[in-house]
Amino acid sequence: MQCPECKSNKLRKHSGRGELVCADCGLVIEENLIQEGPEWRAFDAEQRASRARTGAPLKYMSPNKGLVTEIDQYNRDVRGGRIAPSQQAQMYRMRKWHKRASISNSIERNLAIALTELNRVASHLGLSESIREASALLYRKCVEKGLIRGRQIESVVSAVVYAICRQYGIPRTLDEISNVAEIPKKEIGRTYRLITQELELKVPLTNPVFYITRFITALKLSGETQQKAVEILNQAIKKGLISGRGPMGVAAATVYIASVITGERRTQKEVADVAGVTEVTIRNRYRELKKALDLKVSI
Repeated sequence: MQCPECKSNKLRKHSGRGELVCADCGLVIEENLIQEGPEWRAFDAEQRASRARTGAPLKYMSPNKGLVTEIDQYNRDVRGGRIAPSQQAQMYRMRKWHKRASISNSIERNLAIALTELNRVASHLGLSESIREASALLYRKCVEKGLIRGRQIESVVSAVVYAICRQYGIPRTLDEISNVAEIPKKEIGRTYRLITQELELKVPLTNPVFYITRFITALKLSGETQQKAVEILNQAIKKGLISGRGPMGVAAATVYIASVITGERRTQKEVADVAGVTEVTIRNRYRELKKALDLKVSI
């Protein structure tokens, strides 16, 4: 938001008066703001738990969104004492039938399988909890739209994870997801295109800058080299040199050029192995960047 009077971005919210005020010219932009937080205060975890009147947030990673009670595995009563051995068999049967009753139709069975697979793929890729929740929500939208009919659950899950990584700017490639999910890259790409078209997802183009940090860390290069690689890449983006080219190859070429300029030379093969591209790709991108940006690089 901007101040309509002086176009300043320095806006301050005054919670006591419920006003949104411009810090530069003092214009009151909004008044009678609604405070969305609780009306009570808590000074420790115990007070917070006792005064809160709502439950836990919805978890899309759970097939039932976390709204169904569960019978735990500890075989203890309310006071923490052990349940008698004669009652443990009864608790086991209750637990078994409770699980069966919570998955009553084909959609719930599909979600139970898919969300387990999604959790496995996300764990291997090192994705955060928020990314997993966003992926689970997108998968549920695919189920509602009927996009999973006639397709492998694993391929839809992989396509959903790839789409969310693209949306959140997380550098994960189709090759990485394909290796983890053990699904052909072409199948994931085909499903990804279908999802983006049917759900009208606005997926931004992959920025090669996201990959530079990974390559620099894997090659054990310095921060100076990373900064130089980012500078070269930003110049290439301004001149439109990355249009129609794979982001991995462009990022790998800029890291290779930066390593030569800063004196921390790495061979094309070393960079190609880390980036997952061929040496030919790096050489082609290197020649293009050197010529277009007039780089003084001697190899």
